[in-house]
Amino acid sequence: MPTQVQGLTQADPRRWIALALLCLANFMVIMDTSIIGVALPAIKEALGYSQESLQWVFNAYVIFFGGFLLLGGRLSDLFGQKRMFMWGFIILTAASLLAGLAWNDIALNIGRAFQGFGSALIAPSALTIVMMLFNGDPKELGKALGFWGASAAAGGSAGVFLGGVITEWWSWEWTFLINVPVGILALILSPGLLAKGIRRKGSIDIVGSVFVTAALVLIVYGIVTAEHNGWGASTTIWTLISGIALFILFIIVQAFRKEPLVPLRIFKVPNLAAGNIALLMLSGGWIPLWYFLNLYMQQVLKFSAFKGGVALLPMTIVIAIFMIAITGKLIAKFGVKANIVVGLIALGGSMILFSTNTPVDGTFLANVLPASLLGALGMSLAYIPSMMSAMNGAKPEEAGLASGLANTSYQIGSAISLAIMVAIAATTTSAHAGDDPMIALNSGFQTAFLWSAIVAFAGALLTLICIRSPKKGNRGNTKSM
Repeated sequence: MPTQVQGLTQADPRRWIALALLCLANFMVIMDTSIIGVALPAIKEALGYSQESLQWVFNAYVIFFGGFLLLGGRLSDLFGQKRMFMWGFIILTAASLLAGLAWNDIALNIGRAFQGFGSALIAPSALTIVMMLFNGDPKELGKALGFWGASAAAGGSAGVFLGGVITEWWSWEWTFLINVPVGILALILSPGLLAKGIRRKGSIDIVGSVFVTAALVLIVYGIVTAEHNGWGASTTIWTLISGIALFILFIIVQAFRKEPLVPLRIFKVPNLAAGNIALLMLSGGWIPLWYFLNLYMQQVLKFSAFKGGVALLPMTIVIAIFMIAITGKLIAKFGVKANIVVGLIALGGSMILFSTNTPVDGTFLANVLPASLLGALGMSLAYIPSMMSAMNGAKPEEAGLASGLANTSYQIGSAISLAIMVAIAATTTSAHAGDDPMIALNSGFQTAFLWSAIVAFAGALLTLICIRSPKKGNRGNTKSM
């Protein structure tokens, strides 16, 4: 680790090798949200999930991931980034083993929840280490964040491809068990590549952690069960009210607690709040895209798991090329705001195409490839500048908190948006119950694509309004973020 004298001044000669390990970790925790996409039909058949409850294979992970990210960032700041990074991998590896050996849906959901908790310790500590390793050189930091962003976006898309290969040639269990050898490798390499990190004195806001996680669980659960219980049912209303009330209590606790989980003053940092909003809306459009696209290809077009994974490989290639080689240059030329806005508009346009051009007798070349490439382009343009806006300007002692907030916004957007879109799809399918079952199912998917597009377009509008462009004298600094 570089020597610390009012910040890190001496570059660590191992920093690029360490970055490879950290990007692998980032790839892995994001991949765990998407690798199960192609395997969902096989998991549904093997463990007896319903069409509506199947989303818990995804949501059990992202709820605990998103719900505990703030705590993970705080623990990273208090006990050292390396220690939390390794503890996260220990938990993730053990939970992946449980998920891979799951004997019923409850066991799998528990395994996925603990996978999310482990990832919540890994993600903020890893991003903080990246910032510490490269903060002495703005150009190197920009390049490092480019690789970091590419590893996240590629993890989301490549996970789908790997999931297809694994499900087709091995079994769905290996979409979880693959984490075990990778986790062991990370634990072996970490002591030699990562220094202990910086530890600071302070307390842990357990009450705040419980409130924010419980609030997220109740809100998502209320949305998920509304299709079965009815939106006007007392159980639905009180579940949602309880979740909102707990979130309000969380904010109150943060305002009055001496050492809160989230010091509210951090939102005074220019563009930090706006960057988090952009990440929330980006994930709110992107995650439903790949979720319903996987279901459309396998349940409507009858693609095999392997063919479904291969079909999304072009998206992975586009994301990798843009994130590593192009997006940084576009940010330097046009700034973060323009890239986020254009990216979200492209993502929304992609889903408009999916909502209008996905017939039951569709083909890959005509109905999947063009729109999926447009969606990948949108994600590639918007993700890195959104993350930069959410992280830039945070104090060194709050780096873990800022990274936790950024990742939390992404995961909360994923969980809540997917829950809403699944409910919308199920309601639409039920409304077409008199039609051919495949037409009814596809109508639900198309409606979900349409509303996901609205989320992306709303994100573009909010970004246009909320993110402040730098003053002319500071323009160069922003470009080098």
